Amino acid sequence: MISFSQVGNDLYTGKRSIEFIKRQKTWYALSAVLLALALVGIFVRSLNFGIEFSGGSEFRVQGVTSSQAYEEKAQSAIADAGIGGNVVSSIVGRDTVRVQSEAASERTDEAVTALAREFGVKPGAVSASLIGPSWGQSVSQQAIRGLIVFLILVTIVMALYFRTWKMAVAGLVALLHDLVITVGIYALFGFEITPSSMIGFLTILGYSLYDTVVVFDKVRENTAEAFRTKRTTYSAAANLAVNQTLVRSINTTVVALLPIAAVLFVGFTLLGPGTLLDLSLALFIGIAVGAYSSIFIATPLLADLRRNEPAVRQLDKYVARHGARTGTQPVDDAAEPAAVGADATGAASASSPPAVDGAPRPVHKYAQAGPRNQPRRAPKSRR
Repeated sequence: MISFSQVGNDLYTGKRSIEFIKRQKTWYALSAVLLALALVGIFVRSLNFGIEFSGGSEFRVQGVTSSQAYEEKAQSAIADAGIGGNVVSSIVGRDTVRVQSEAASERTDEAVTALAREFGVKPGAVSASLIGPSWGQSVSQQAIRGLIVFLILVTIVMALYFRTWKMAVAGLVALLHDLVITVGIYALFGFEITPSSMIGFLTILGYSLYDTVVVFDKVRENTAEAFRTKRTTYSAAANLAVNQTLVRSINTTVVALLPIAAVLFVGFTLLGPGTLLDLSLALFIGIAVGAYSSIFIATPLLADLRRNEPAVRQLDKYVARHGARTGTQPVDDAAEPAAVGADATGAASASSPPAVDGAPRPVHKYAQAGPRNQPRRAPKSRR
């Protein structure tokens, strides 16, 4: 039976390989379907913004002995108080019902009395608060402004660090991919978007970027070695990088999701709607989607962006002409002097073949390494 660690070691050494680059059309198609569903949810079903964004009144009824038919009771109480519009009710914790309605500043007392009567509690067990939409709008504006500044800084830093703007573009596409799908899932399932959710959306961008940068750093290392040794193509070196970081990405994602899943379970079963549940839900969805994009989207997109570069095309032609060798480790010049046209001492001989495409031409195995005109040895004397 093959262990998970053995599989990870085989992926790192290249003994096993998953074709992430060659199957990029499959991953693109899957992401296109997810993005289409997300956009349908956002523009057709629309987002379910919380009361912090739309404004309204919120009532909390404590000491509820039974949660059955709490929605009908809330609807009836708000209607009896003369408050129109939609009423949203939910269970918070074990014995508290949260009721949200349109702003009822003039009929708050009537609503408190009606809710206490419907749920069979004292009026003191019902709390009321009026929330204006300006606070939620301010949070949204600040979040959008922070997102724009974040994307600009990320583009500059990645372009400088990796010395190519194409890595920055691939990373930004992965970030937007994660953000749209996460928000689309909220829209499709009707999850409420609160200021805590907005904070979670910004947090997952940082996590997704972190995972993508780790993969890109290994891609840069492997592809630089490929250009130096001409042992493999750019796409193969990038694919090996994804395989080498695959186990690490899975491990870090699982480790990050386990505590968040525990918080989600506690939030759904015990605490109910609130800041902790909103934040953990956004993190759980975003981290899972971010791990997918770092592996299946970012690196294949980078390979496609660099496919037509002259240096990459020249490397691919050279490898296709001379054949690829497995691995990305540097060539040992001392162990293979014939491959680089060197003599036994490691110094280049005068008869070294001319370079082709920036690399030495392979030498025939029977070719003489030293000077052609060597003095003939004198025959041994016979006694």
